[in-house]
Amino acid sequence: MRITEAAQRLGTSPRMLRYRDSLGLLPAVREHPPPRLARRPPPPPADRPPPSARQPPPPAFRLPDPRPPAPHRQFDEDDLGAVALALAIEHRYDVTPAALAFGLRVLAEPAVRAEVAELGRRIGRIPAPAVRALDFEKERALRLLSMPGRPQPSSRRGRFRPLSAPAPAAAFVSRPAPGRERDS
Repeated sequence: MRITEAAQRLGTSPRMLRYRDSLGLLPAVREHPPPRLARRPPPPPADRPPPSARQPPPPAFRLPDPRPPAPHRQFDEDDLGAVALALAIEHRYDVTPAALAFGLRVLAEPAVRAEVAELGRRIGRIPAPAVRALDFEKERALRLLSMPGRPQPSSRRGRFRPLSAPAPAAAFVSRPAPGRERDS
C-alpha cells in the first residue's frame, strides 16, 4: 500500500511517516529499482544554431542520473506493525520520534552506548562498575551471614561463641538451592 493509505490506517499523516523514515524509524525499503537514466535534451529548433556552435555534442550513450532514485515506498503489514510499535512506545514513555531514534542508535552503536553510559556514571544515574562489584560482594556476605549454624556474636565485643556446637566445615560449602538437587 502507498504512504497515504498507511498513514490513514495508523492514524497519522504521510508527512509524519516521511519524518519517521528520515530518522530511521521505518524498516528499510526492500526493493531498489534500477537507476534512472538521464534524458537526452530535445533536438534544437531549426532556427537555432547547431549545438556544436554552442557546446560540445552530447555523448552517444546515456549517462546515469547522479541523483539516487526516489523509491516509492510500499508498506506491508510488517511495516505497519513496526510503525505502530514505535507509536505505542512514544505514547507510553512520552518521548519524541527523535528521542526514540537516538535510543535505537544507542542500542545499535557500541561507541555511542559507551559515551552515554559514561555520561550516566558522571551524573550519578548509573553506578560505577566498581560499586556494582562491591554490591555483589556485600550481598554475598549477607547471604553467608544469614546461613543457619553460623556462630553468633557474644555479648563481649569482637568475640564469637558457638550456638551449641562448632559449625561443621560443610556449612560453608556451596549448597544447591532448596528444592533442587545436584545431578551427580
